[in-house]
Amino acid sequence: MARVQARVEAALERFLPAAGIAPQRLHDAMRYAVLGGGKRIRPLLAFAAGEASVGEPVSADPARLEIAACAVECVHAYSLVHDDLPCMDDDVLRRGKPACHVEFDEATALLVGDSLQSLAFQLLAEHRLSDDPAVQVEMVKILAAACGSRGMAGGQAIDLASVGQPLTVPELEYMHIHKTGALIRASVALGARCSNVLAPGQLARLDHYAKCVGLAFQVVDDVLDQESSTATLGKTIGKDAANNKPTYVSALGLARARALAEELREEAQAALSELHGGARRLAELADFIVLRKF
Repeated sequence: MARVQARVEAALERFLPAAGIAPQRLHDAMRYAVLGGGKRIRPLLAFAAGEASVGEPVSADPARLEIAACAVECVHAYSLVHDDLPCMDDDVLRRGKPACHVEFDEATALLVGDSLQSLAFQLLAEHRLSDDPAVQVEMVKILAAACGSRGMAGGQAIDLASVGQPLTVPELEYMHIHKTGALIRASVALGARCSNVLAPGQLARLDHYAKCVGLAFQVVDDVLDQESSTATLGKTIGKDAANNKPTYVSALGLARARALAEELREEAQAALSELHGGARRLAELADFIVLRKF
């Protein structure tokens, strides 16, 4: 994890516009929002999916995985910047420091999100990620769909409309498959397609794995929001409950929510059964996502 995190951090440092380039304030804010924080779960998943294969591992070119990883991390960072805005979740803390709109201002934070999303697609377009141009076009489509109204943005819209509503577990699942899960699934899908070695059946199993870990990630987030501290998580805890937002804990209770996360981990592991040794990192990441304390 440390090796991949360091590689992605260095790549993001290169790909983000330098702070001294005009417009300087915007570029400084972009770097503030992206660099030096976060677990880099989505880049880790992209790299791990690039190692997945049938039989002996045949890893994708790390230089290609680096691009895919940075693209999904730019989208993730943009979503956090926008999520913290007063018109969304109105939070002042992110990754242990003031949220982007607090450190800069709301207009700059809005432009940071816009610019990071644009940079993600620029990265996918200007670097070769597959020997097959059709596969590379598919990768652009996968990330675009994960970002849009049928993906992350749509999930956020459902979340905002659900304040004060007692959602059922299937309704929560539908919301988080889009809000949190869509980009996690895209991370795995892009990493896998950098390798050019997986058949459609294996790609489908990887997607099922990603769906399970995406939901598990959100379940654990909801549990940690009840059990952890602001200092540990680097963001304001208890805010969903204070704002009367539906969570897995409010729907199921703590014990059942923890059990659901474990069930999703087991289902994710089962989905990797045909990938043998090449899926080791994905299996370890499923463990990390469910068993993490931060």
